[in-house]
Amino acid sequence: MAKYPSAMKNEKEVLELIKERRSSRVPFDPGRPIAKADLDKILEAGSWAPTAHNMQNFEIVIVDDGKVLKEINKIKGQISMTFIKENYTQLSFSKEELLKKKTGIMGNMFPRSWVTPGAKIDKNSDTRPMFSSPLLSVVLYDPAKRAPASGGDFLGIMSLGCVMENIWIMASALGLSFHVVSSLGSGSMEKEVKRILGIPKRLRIAFTFRLGYPAAKPETYLRVRRDIQDFTHHNRYRRRTSGR
Repeated sequence: MAKYPSAMKNEKEVLELIKERRSSRVPFDPGRPIAKADLDKILEAGSWAPTAHNMQNFEIVIVDDGKVLKEINKIKGQISMTFIKENYTQLSFSKEELLKKKTGIMGNMFPRSWVTPGAKIDKNSDTRPMFSSPLLSVVLYDPAKRAPASGGDFLGIMSLGCVMENIWIMASALGLSFHVVSSLGSGSMEKEVKRILGIPKRLRIAFTFRLGYPAAKPETYLRVRRDIQDFTHHNRYRRRTSGR
């Protein structure tokens, strides 16, 4: 079967770009704005993400006003004890452990009290920093709308993930750093963000992300993935085929 000419030329570059994509948990230079042409490319990439029934079930609020960003940065939230409890099982505490598991992340990415079973934690004191950034994007969706016969809106949520991926990959291609800020999409923090930005009650925050250029040296951390044969089943579940 013949390949598209563009695929024949760019498949290796695309794969490398996908593999190099990463979350940047450092401050971004607030004095270095995102060029409009670059932002337009990123948003256009998002618009072409596959969505269930082509519903395009998202709206995006771009926040680049310094005063508004500061107001959002002042929002206080509570630590989710459920997150801390369930997060612990996904952590590794040495590079050797993480390389063996091939899934999850290093425990040193969180405060010590969050990764120590039985540690006393003040749930009203969220110690996670809201790093500086010249731009914050808030991606919204309407939970009342869903693709036909999609109970629980599974397909709609999956579509929002496709939007995130397209945006993230394009940002990486343009040399921009990207960081998903999940805490702004839940509980009292979501209510405050919606109040500040005038977002209608019917809409929910799917995810928010910072975009910019690092103001500090980007952190390095071990990234792992399962090998292809670890998650691939051939013709029948649990039937592995070596060399494929």
